[in-house]
Order: sequence, then C-alpha cells, then structure tokens
Amino acid sequence: MALEKTWRWFGPNDKITLDMLVQMGVEGVVTALHHLPIGVVWTKEEIMKLKNEIESHGLRWSVVESLPVSEDIKICGPNREQHIANYKESLKNLGECGIDTVCYNFMPVLDWCRTSLTYKHNGGGEGLYFDYYTFVAFDVFMLERPNAKADYDAETLQKAEAIFKSLSKEDVDKLVYNIIVVTQGFVNGVIDGSVKDPKGLFLEYISKYKNITKEQYRANMKAFIDDVVPTCEQYNVNLCVHPDDPPFPVLGMPRIVGCADDLRWLRQANPSLRNGITYCTGSLSGRPDNDLVAIAEEFADAIHFVHLRNTQFIGFKSFYESGHLKGSLDMPGIVNALLKEQHRRIAEGRKDIRMPFRPDHGIRILTDLDNDIYNAGYPLCGRMRGLSEISGLMAGIEYNMK
Repeated sequence: MALEKTWRWFGPNDKITLDMLVQMGVEGVVTALHHLPIGVVWTKEEIMKLKNEIESHGLRWSVVESLPVSEDIKICGPNREQHIANYKESLKNLGECGIDTVCYNFMPVLDWCRTSLTYKHNGGGEGLYFDYYTFVAFDVFMLERPNAKADYDAETLQKAEAIFKSLSKEDVDKLVYNIIVVTQGFVNGVIDGSVKDPKGLFLEYISKYKNITKEQYRANMKAFIDDVVPTCEQYNVNLCVHPDDPPFPVLGMPRIVGCADDLRWLRQANPSLRNGITYCTGSLSGRPDNDLVAIAEEFADAIHFVHLRNTQFIGFKSFYESGHLKGSLDMPGIVNALLKEQHRRIAEGRKDIRMPFRPDHGIRILTDLDNDIYNAGYPLCGRMRGLSEISGLMAGIEYNMK
C-alpha cells in the first residue's frame, strides 16, 4: 500500500488536463465545483457531470477541495441557517454520488496569504514567500486597516514602516493586489478580479470580525460542525478542516486551527471521526513550535486528507516554500507516521485506507517559468517533481516496513 496519489485540478478550464494527470501516474483528483457561488446547493446533476468526466479518464474524484463555508456561517450572519441547510444538502448529494471526503477551511475572509509569489531559488526557480514585517506593512500602511497599529509592538511597526517606505507605488499596488485578489480569486475567495474596489470590499469583510473573539469564533465553528456532522455520519462523508495558513492571527481576525492545541480542541468539540483533519504540512509548518511528526502521530486516526510540502524558516514568522523534500521539516518522519497509520487502519479493518495525499504548491521550474497560465502556487513541473519525490520516499519507507 501507499498513500493515494492525487492532484489538485481546477476543472475543465485548468491548463493541466486530466490526460496529463494520467500520464503522471496520478490516481485521484482533488477538485470542486468552482463555477458555483458560495452558499448554494451542489446538485447531484452538477456533481455527476464532473465526476463522470473525471472517471472517463480512469481517475477517481478522491476529495472535494473545497466545499466553501460562507462568511455568513463563520460569523453567524443573517443567511446562516439557509447556508447551513444548503451545506447539508450538498454533503448529502456528494455522499450519495460516492464522494466520501470533503475538505473545508474556517479562516475568516483571507485564505492562505503570501507577500511574494516570485521568491528566487537557486538555479532560477520561483516560489512563494511570507515575510511577516512586509505583511505588517501591508496591513498598517497599505490596507490602512482601522486601529491596526494597536496589534503590533513598536519595533515591529518600525520595521514595517521602513519596508513600506522602501517600496515604489508600483510595488505597493502589486503587493496589495496579490494578497487580496491573486491568491484568493481562484479558490472561492470572497474577492476576485472582477471587483472594482477590492481594497474597500476587503476592509468591509474584515470589519465584520471586529467584535468576534477567539472564544466566540470557536463557538461559531463548533456550531457549524455540530450542524453538519450528523449528515456526514448518515451519508458516509469524511469532513476534514484545513489548517490556517499562516497558522496565526492576521489582520486582527481570529484564527483557530493552527497548532496541536487547536486540533485537540477541534476533536474534543465533536469526537466523531467524521469531524476530521486535512493534515497540511505547509500550513502547520508556519509555526516553528509545531512538531509535524508529533501532530501526525497524535491525530492520525482523524486525518482524512494530506497536503505535503516543505518550508524553510528564515526569520520571525517568516518562511519560503522550499519544495517538498528539502526544508525545515522532517518529511521522511512525517511520511513514515502517515504510512504507519495506513497500516494500522488496514489491520483494524477501516474502510478509509486510501489516505489521499497531494503535492501541495510547488516551485516554478523549467517550462513553468515560460508562462503564467497556472494559478499561483500550482505550477505543473514543480508539483510533478514533488509528486515524484514523495512517491519515491513512500516506496523506500514501505520497502523498509516489509
């Protein structure tokens, strides 16, 4: 056995085709109904249309990433009850169509964020980079979030202001656009490139969280989980939350899925195994105090989906994405822990033994650098390299296990 090899595919408009996935040895597809607005019901007709397309190429629709949780659900807004009802109906339809794993996140407004999409690697490759002080400069001096300065100490503000003053207007405009639009628009973000005033709308969404504490946000998330898990139980769907990226609060908003303590809270909030985890090494590694091997071992039974990539720390809350094997993480130890869990499940007789993984993000290399046809963080060659590296690592560990 080995973890199921999957690939995030952005649907029929993705320049990376299903035939290409077959050629790469991919077994399962990770995708979503990206054309549908957040909060609506995913009908069986729409689900089966995409599922049949995937299966016509000999592949499996392994994971839904993601069935988005609306902002109204997150903040308990006026449309919450209708959106919850729609979410449960979508889960039911997915389960009845034979799709058993659904990834989601509970990050407020902003999904993953980076301060550079073109960090230079040796040999000319390009990757994603998060510099904490540059992000503070974005928050305080570019976005000009009300009362943002109160969230930072004097030294941090001084460093952020120095960075801001060193940037040209063109640099500032590019950074703002990348953070608010480029990294969000293709993954069901609240703002895409069609918005005339993305900065203004972004601030409007952030303002809705100004009175929501970490404790209140946890209560909102527990209410969501308690509402939808019975449907997951009934229709055999594993729900798995994606960790926050980066795994600490940003822009004055609470983030509550960033470390082992948060995951313990999640599992205690509703102990059903349907209330599971997307084990994303890239997201969790944004905190150096997160022991990724220990987290994999502690929460192994509730891991339904795996994202594997590596990260290199380069300063306080700052890191760049360093590929898949090389970096600050013990990737052999992580994969070893996951394969042990897979063997345990087989011995126990569990049905969810596939444990799908995908190579998460990737460095732009080779022909990736010739064009901008791929979504930020999702190049072809860089991810294919990661898929090959992780596949080889799994084969070696499996051989030694025998």
